[in-house]
Amino acid sequence: MKSAMARLLLLLLLIAPPARAELTRYWTGSSDDVRPRLYGPLLLLAGGGGDVTAGLQSGIDRIRGCTACDAKIDVVVLRASGAEGYNDYFMNMNGVDSVLTMVITDRDSSSRPDVVEAVRDAELIYFAGGDQCNYIRWIKGTPVERAVEAVHRRGGAVGGTSAGLAIQGEFSYDACPSQSAKSAEVLLDPFHADVSVSTGFFAWRAMRGVVTDTHFQQRDRLGRTIVFMARSGARIGLGVSEGTIALVDRDGRGVVHGAGPVHLVVAERKPEVLKPLTFRGLRIVRLEAGATFDLRKIGGGKTIEVVEGRLTESPY
Repeated sequence: MKSAMARLLLLLLLIAPPARAELTRYWTGSSDDVRPRLYGPLLLLAGGGGDVTAGLQSGIDRIRGCTACDAKIDVVVLRASGAEGYNDYFMNMNGVDSVLTMVITDRDSSSRPDVVEAVRDAELIYFAGGDQCNYIRWIKGTPVERAVEAVHRRGGAVGGTSAGLAIQGEFSYDACPSQSAKSAEVLLDPFHADVSVSTGFFAWRAMRGVVTDTHFQQRDRLGRTIVFMARSGARIGLGVSEGTIALVDRDGRGVVHGAGPVHLVVAERKPEVLKPLTFRGLRIVRLEAGATFDLRKIGGGKTIEVVEGRLTESPY
């Protein structure tokens, strides 16, 4: 009898539906929906390794249309891991009425009406760092993605740092399943298992033909960015270094804040050979703090080449 009961309990466990992941929320500030007039849209593209408070404050001021006024915005921070670290940080900025952090760890949560409504009602959506593959798995193609796009359409700000930057280009280094693509390795073998570039997440007009990369100069990521361009057909690589943020408007005009630099890599032609990579006619433009740029017409810079998997000179 006991044996039969044990088998029945085991069967019930096997056929039971999987437990639904719990959505975690952290709320700070007012519960009112402020709905100010907006003056964007704006993309906030941060390289990781420390937040650029002055740059983020500039972004907040640009979408609310002032630096010293009563207009306030609601911020939603989206994460796939972590906790409420950004709540007090954003609340300490001028013009912020509330901050809601939501930790999304399954696709079901990205379809919940209450989650979608909270995202759609915000004026600034910020993706935290972590693993961009989880944003691909759990947000790409869901109602939450469409709600983020709606914020941008009505003149709000969207962006993120590190993994949150990686998903903002037309082409994304999605890091599925590995985040460990190293420049020296993938230049020799652009088909290395660590090279995984996808499309179909956000389709910002300003970022057409662009692939982004993070922690750029500190982790020597130019080589792998060139590989991402070669594999995807991206025309521009946008690499943001640590402690740096680029604010980009709907037409691709941007300004650099923070420690710098931002590097823009422009492909003037297609790669000649993919393995090992030979890719000539590349221009690289280095932009320090305070510099402005236009992704539609990038001038200047120096010419670099990849020949048989090696850069012909130091890129930095």
